[in-house]
Amino acid sequence: MDQAFGPIGLRSLPADTCCADLSNALGSKLSFPGHPVYNATQESYWSLQEASLSPACILIPETSQDIAEAVSIISGIEGCHFAIKGQSHAPAAGFANINAGVTIDMTGLKSVTVNHDKTVASVGAGASWLDVYLYLDALSLSVAGGRNGAVGVGGLTLGGGISYFAPRVGWACDNVVNFEIVLASGKLANANATSLPDLFRALKGGWNNFGIVARFDLTTFPQGDILGGNIVQDISYRDEVFKAFADIAGAPEYDIYASLVMGLVFNSTSKAWSLATTAIYTKPVLNPPVFGELLSIPTIANTQHITNLSALAAEAPTLPLDWAFFTATYGVSAPLLSALFASFNATMYDFHIPNGILWSLAFEPLPTAVVQHGALKGGGNSVGTSVKDGNAISKHPFNQPSPPHPTPPSTPLTKPTVLLLAGIWTDSTSNALVANTAQRMMSDAADLARRMGLLHRFQYINYADPSQDPIGSYGPANVQRLRAASRKYDPKGVFQTQVPGGFKLGVRV
Repeated sequence: MDQAFGPIGLRSLPADTCCADLSNALGSKLSFPGHPVYNATQESYWSLQEASLSPACILIPETSQDIAEAVSIISGIEGCHFAIKGQSHAPAAGFANINAGVTIDMTGLKSVTVNHDKTVASVGAGASWLDVYLYLDALSLSVAGGRNGAVGVGGLTLGGGISYFAPRVGWACDNVVNFEIVLASGKLANANATSLPDLFRALKGGWNNFGIVARFDLTTFPQGDILGGNIVQDISYRDEVFKAFADIAGAPEYDIYASLVMGLVFNSTSKAWSLATTAIYTKPVLNPPVFGELLSIPTIANTQHITNLSALAAEAPTLPLDWAFFTATYGVSAPLLSALFASFNATMYDFHIPNGILWSLAFEPLPTAVVQHGALKGGGNSVGTSVKDGNAISKHPFNQPSPPHPTPPSTPLTKPTVLLLAGIWTDSTSNALVANTAQRMMSDAADLARRMGLLHRFQYINYADPSQDPIGSYGPANVQRLRAASRKYDPKGVFQTQVPGGFKLGVRV
């Protein structure tokens, strides 16, 4: 028989049926292999892993009603698998594309408007953050959104979302006042603090598990120019930079206008490290005191300047390459940062693949100033970073074994910092080797941090690898709420079984 072998098969009779029914209902909004529109979507992925998948057809809806009709059709065809694509920043294969299924490309919904008093921006789920900032900069407004303008609104927000404004307003998802969402039944609904509040909370960190969000209504705030740019220092000064970073991130009173990402990049071909800190101040202030210690260290370059958000976010397009993301959260500590660098360097230095690889370590603070907003806005979120969790480093996280020699209770509590480990390379035959090596490095780093009493359970879902468990890291109470919302709003498990990509909830249908 010439039939499918599940969602990764080369052909799929359910998918053929799905595509035929979608074509009858939505006409030219559907494209097939070889068509220029189909090819354009395939060429838009950030990662070669995603671009290597071949959907049976691609739907580009133009309205929320198009999505509702599509989901009604797809959910009624057993075995028809589908994926939801925004700006496709997440690199893992299957997160936003699919073999022998239907890919719903949301980039046809990218409008940006504001309400009459300009307190809420309504944004189509397929928009990029640059689309949003270009519109809002002209109004002297902003919202909490992605730092790279090419990142999509949908994926970032549903995963929590870190922005330059996070210390002032919280996670990006904390600033959503309403989700317009298509549920598994095909019903179009609005989830907010008063309508479907349990779904509203679940969507704030719950990713693609409950439906397809068509529109995000986001709280705006007045915003003018900001200080943006990078401070570049020689890797030989790394310990001084680690101390400056830890002092800023761990300050008793965090400066809520400061946003910091310390990045270390290793080039396996040249065997060289580079060190650059993206230091943003969300006021038009040159040389703010908060960056004084960092700036006192000898610099190779300093590109900080007064600019607006859209100009800062307009980064160069990312070329399609093989990518890997892994994440962890640690207590802020200069000695730990030095130890982590040594641990990662020990593996990276002797790791070889054809054409080489770029490894990146990006550390960013997650101060209480960020996480406190979750409890204050719209009934909370699902990411599990309360004020209590935001300041306490778990000595033996619930989803990891307890250390054989627990850190004494007298160990001071420290504020967290999130790590993104990224790999970028060109030789696709090395994908498994890179993934296995990254997993080993992350395991070694976890052991190291655990021994120092500085391992946090939280895993930021937007930086996580498929081998990780970010939803589990939200904590049992949040997982229970997410599963309850899934059973209530998707009783047939459409988004658990027919959308195989992403991090699932483990709900039995």
